[in-house]
Formats: sequence, structure tokens, C-alpha cells
Amino acid sequence: MDLIERALEFENRKRKSLSTSDRVKISREAKTLILDLNQIYKQKKDQKIMDLMKRLTAIKQKVEKRLKGVPLIS
Repeated sequence: MDLIERALEFENRKRKSLSTSDRVKISREAKTLILDLNQIYKQKKDQKIMDLMKRLTAIKQKVEKRLKGVPLIS
């Protein structure tokens, strides 16, 4: 259950005025948490774990969208 506590702490962390390297770290940490939670979910099939993975995925997608930037219109 330590992994779930880490994931919840990650979810509640503030994400204001981050540098690019901070965004990369957050994206990588989210990815590892999601993959580790997925291993637990495969065994237990607990819906709460799936909901947590979905929330972490949403955070990861927002950070990655900001990393990629706005596409230039030609």
C-alpha cells in the first residue's frame, strides 16, 4: 500500500511555475507510478486503483501537453 500512498501524495502535489526539467521529472514519475499501479491492478482488479491510474494519467497528459508546447500555425 506504500505505492498507493506515494501516488496519492504525487496527485496532491502543487504544480505551479515549473521549469522544463521539473515537468520531465513529473512526467517520468507519473509514468512509473501508473505502470506500478497497473501491476497491482492486474492482480486485485480494484476499481479504486483504476480510478487513481486515470487521475494520474490526466495529470501526466497535462504536463506533457505543456512540454510539447503550442504548435505553430503556418
